[in-house]
Amino acid sequence: MPVARTIRNLGHRTVEAVWRIGYASRFFAMILLHSGTSFRRFQLTIKEVYFTGVMSLVIILVAGLFVGVVLGLQGYETLKSYGSESSLGELVALSLVRELGPVLGALLFASRAGSAMTAEIGLMKATEQLAAMEMMSINPISRVIAPRFWSGVISMPILAAMFSVVGVFGGYLVGVVYIGVDNGSFWSQMQASVDFQHDVVNGVIKSFVFGIAVTAISLFEGYDAPPTAEGVSHATTRTVVESSLVILMLDVVLTAVMFRGV
Repeated sequence: MPVARTIRNLGHRTVEAVWRIGYASRFFAMILLHSGTSFRRFQLTIKEVYFTGVMSLVIILVAGLFVGVVLGLQGYETLKSYGSESSLGELVALSLVRELGPVLGALLFASRAGSAMTAEIGLMKATEQLAAMEMMSINPISRVIAPRFWSGVISMPILAAMFSVVGVFGGYLVGVVYIGVDNGSFWSQMQASVDFQHDVVNGVIKSFVFGIAVTAISLFEGYDAPPTAEGVSHATTRTVVESSLVILMLDVVLTAVMFRGV
């Protein structure tokens, strides 16, 4: 009996997982299909850009500054042992533009904006606001979901870029102002090593993909949350956990594809 029960539970979880993947795929397709409202009434998307992007700006800038400072301190100690202190700007810039800016920016975006979107959509479902829209012949996906999706897609690359810029400034403060690395060497090494196509563009592509993944997961978890306080709470937790894991997995795939020939 225990073996039969284990097999039955495994089969039930497998069927449920496959069903959720199919439902999530259909949900994503419906967002794309009903995105016309987001562009025809772009003020809806701009309003959500303020909520997802501008309201996340403080944590992005503060985290970027601290990460740049830590990179400057640890990078200098590492490069000092090889007599390459002048390459500190190159180390800081490449680390941020290629990897830390998109990844850490997306993780912070998921923690702040993603969880907020899940909670908001979940509460709208729990208080039957979405059902009321359907009663008034208003499609909640086109009116509520799609503008939030495109706001996340727009905000994420901008936030990642600002994270990298502030991080470079933090590395400059530590390396040039505090430690005393030559100012000209810091910027010239950075400009010579950072390639626009292989580094900057690939970093933007990463952040764009992360924005799509995080926003889609956040909206789906909120839309699929049980209409209870406990259901919304669990959906918010799943958003952060699933978004973090998806970001890291996508980062491995994108890095392997983008930088294989570099």
